[in-house]
Amino acid sequence: MKGLFITLEGPEGSGKSTQASRIEKYVISLGIPCVRTREPGGTSIGNRIRGILLDPEAEEMKQRTEMLLYAASRAQLVEEVIRPALAAGKVVLCDRFVDSSLVYQGYGPQWDMDEVLSVNRIATGGLVPDRTYLLDLSVEESAERLVKRGKGVDRIEQKGEAFHRRVREGFLELARVHPQRYCVIDAAQPVDQVFEELRKDLDSYLKKRRASQRS
Repeated sequence: MKGLFITLEGPEGSGKSTQASRIEKYVISLGIPCVRTREPGGTSIGNRIRGILLDPEAEEMKQRTEMLLYAASRAQLVEEVIRPALAAGKVVLCDRFVDSSLVYQGYGPQWDMDEVLSVNRIATGGLVPDRTYLLDLSVEESAERLVKRGKGVDRIEQKGEAFHRRVREGFLELARVHPQRYCVIDAAQPVDQVFEELRKDLDSYLKKRRASQRS
């Protein structure tokens, strides 16, 4: 099988990391090599950038700086991890990718979307996920889960309610614009139910993909 690039998107507290871990184990159980990574980060350089981006004390960071730092971390991840894994025929699972920049650096702060798109085309060399799972969650539920998590909030999580509402709307708009790539799942469901929906869709997608590659 050719390499397969899968991304998980959604607001804070939607369970992306938990589900990415479960999908990774499931894919490996099918005998398919799998690489799981995340954004920002996923590389030594990217993790350093992540520390700056999420630092609650970096209040002076400008919007364009934030956008470029996310893109820089992504560029390193694509070249160092994602493209080599795809070239080796592996499944790549990434917790966030360009769509997160579109909503967090575009829709959320109401920034120039064309600028965000242009920067990220350069950062990724035009790489687009094959399948994207949006774990959709209300702003209220997201905030409640962050409180229950018991950890401090990072620089992005501490942005206001209006910002996070636009982020959610942005994700849903991307899902409407790219229905062939997106699968939207209600993340307010129990963890096991969310995974079952992910698994069923992934099974169906893999089946169709194998059939198209044989034809």
